[in-house]
Amino acid sequence: MTVHEDIRSTRGERGRRPDDAGTGIVTAFGRQLKLLRTRAGLPRPEFGSRMGYSASTIASFEQGRRIPLPKFIDRADEVLDAGGILKALKKEVERAQYPPFFRDAARLEADAVALCVYANQLVPGLLQTAEYAEAVFRRQRPLLTWDVIVQRLDARMARQLLHDRQPPPLMSFVIEEPVLRRPIGGREVLRGQWERILWFGRQPHVEIQVMPLDSDDHAALGGPFNLIDTRHGQRIAYTEVQDDSRLYTGPTKIHELECRYGILRSQALTPRESLAFVESLLGET
Repeated sequence: MTVHEDIRSTRGERGRRPDDAGTGIVTAFGRQLKLLRTRAGLPRPEFGSRMGYSASTIASFEQGRRIPLPKFIDRADEVLDAGGILKALKKEVERAQYPPFFRDAARLEADAVALCVYANQLVPGLLQTAEYAEAVFRRQRPLLTWDVIVQRLDARMARQLLHDRQPPPLMSFVIEEPVLRRPIGGREVLRGQWERILWFGRQPHVEIQVMPLDSDDHAALGGPFNLIDTRHGQRIAYTEVQDDSRLYTGPTKIHELECRYGILRSQALTPRESLAFVESLLGET
């Protein structure tokens, strides 16, 4: 795979069906799923029962209104004796679950050996609870349809399977203090998010640092960014704002962001101090 400098700058189309936002792969998968289910003589309720899903969810998959997770595709291929037909579509379907502007970054992230993330608006997706993520999607404007919210939520939670990979990638997060104080979804949702951050911060592959509001110096006023280390020894930078995204591989830009992230980490609270800070937030509620 070759990633070119400034590989992509795309604008997401909020609220549209997944196939409208990308290709028709989701619709094609749904039709194939229905054909195979019908051939197997399984009504939707019976097939859904075997798969652990409701009949209405199976209908959503078949009609291309909702994108199934990879584990569903693997299981469906076996239950329907599809001979690998559904599995052959898995990678493309998985890619389609993300909004267009994030698809290339999601592919790189899933195969990363190390990640550095600076967040100044929201808790990073790799650390979010389902309740926090749902609240984020519900508050987007223009409004997202419920099907798209469910799709995005499934995809957000699926990204976190990265933590379970063996060995997991090394992850470093620098999060602005106001992000941790903004009650997205309400105080109870925020409290659950604090607890989740503490849990992740105690994992050996994760380091979380808080950038305090009272700091008089700040190396990253230009906005959020990620650094992604691939298993091929390549470092790639990702930036995103207002649904426009860019991936960079050029040494000049990479070096600039590497230096910026290093200085930012030195200005932030240490990982130990940061977890103590989050614990103090819990104590305030």
